[in-house]
Amino acid sequence: MREKKSALLVIDMQLGPIWNTYKKEEVFKVIQQMISKAEAKGVSIFYIQYEDPENEMLKKGSPFWQFAPGITPREEDVIIQKYAADSFYETNLDEELQKREITDITVVGVRTEYCVDTTCRRALSLGYQVTLIADGHTTVDDVFPAKQIIEHHNTNLSKMSTPDCKIVVIPCSEHAF
Repeated sequence: MREKKSALLVIDMQLGPIWNTYKKEEVFKVIQQMISKAEAKGVSIFYIQYEDPENEMLKKGSPFWQFAPGITPREEDVIIQKYAADSFYETNLDEELQKREITDITVVGVRTEYCVDTTCRRALSLGYQVTLIADGHTTVDDVFPAKQIIEHHNTNLSKMSTPDCKIVVIPCSEHAF
């Protein structure tokens, strides 16, 4: 059995995706707390940055493509560019995690029902232990209110597992790397 080694995935904390999200300021503070915890413990941090060449707002280099103020990757952090909801899809994320011998990932970020959900499920399928920070992800009102979407995903993802791994959903206050 490999020794546990953790990483933090910060998904799509960009001006466009975070715009008009539910409890934006509260979630933003939680994500900053998680980044601080990871930095203090020397945990690898991966910033996932969504780009959509077909959408002017999310084209690489556009104002809404930029990380939100207060989200500032350091030189030692890894920035992964993605073009789909799944942070692993046609990216080098898995390769970079394996290179660092990461076994456990903690997930925070935006668009709960798309990027956060898909990345958690894919990480589980790839053999990673996954922790989703219950109060560290958000979305916008859609077919259902954002609050309901977040609660639904926290409940459903907490029930997901493989024979070797599972998704644990806990609040920031209970997480320690």
